[in-house]
Amino acid sequence: MPMIPVASPRSAGRLDVIAGPMFSGKSEELMRRVRRAKIAGVKVLVLSHSLDTRSDLSAITSHDGINIPAVPVGDVESLAEVARADDFDLVAIDEAQFFGPDLVPTVFELVERGATVIVEGLCVTFDGGPFEPMPTFMAVAEDVLKLTAVCTICGRDAVFHQRVGTPGFIAEDSEPRATDIDASHIGGLESYVARCREHFAPPR
Repeated sequence: MPMIPVASPRSAGRLDVIAGPMFSGKSEELMRRVRRAKIAGVKVLVLSHSLDTRSDLSAITSHDGINIPAVPVGDVESLAEVARADDFDLVAIDEAQFFGPDLVPTVFELVERGATVIVEGLCVTFDGGPFEPMPTFMAVAEDVLKLTAVCTICGRDAVFHQRVGTPGFIAEDSEPRATDIDASHIGGLESYVARCREHFAPPR
């Protein structure tokens, strides 16, 4: 008697990372991948952090004004609830650094369930340190795209961004830390500039 094939459980997915400093084109790359997936008929969920109020909360918007629809969530628990609500093939997370290190196990769970997860965000803080959870994701991802910006002083590759102000200014005790997740990390050319290694002058 022939064996009746038994449907195997959905195989594990994959983790892709898009990382870099501000103004490096991370959001544009995320949007490009999402658009291609939708054209291919892939079931896509795009998530953003509700802390980012630079534009319509229901969209991801690049510094150039390009946008795509997204579901805004305020914390990891809300993100997990939305992602588990359906069997998505692709989950794209914008500005992942805003969710903090607690995002890591949730992303790993989604990958184990079979989804492709694209995590996009800042891998470096404005004072030049690693910005979790992006370094952790970069260490274990199937694919990592590390982008650079353009130094506004010399035009070379910029792997850093810093707050607008006097180079090397001494930060006050009241200044938020570079890893604090608050509105101080949100801004554009009026608040931050891209810098190469030579011209990067973090606060002291």
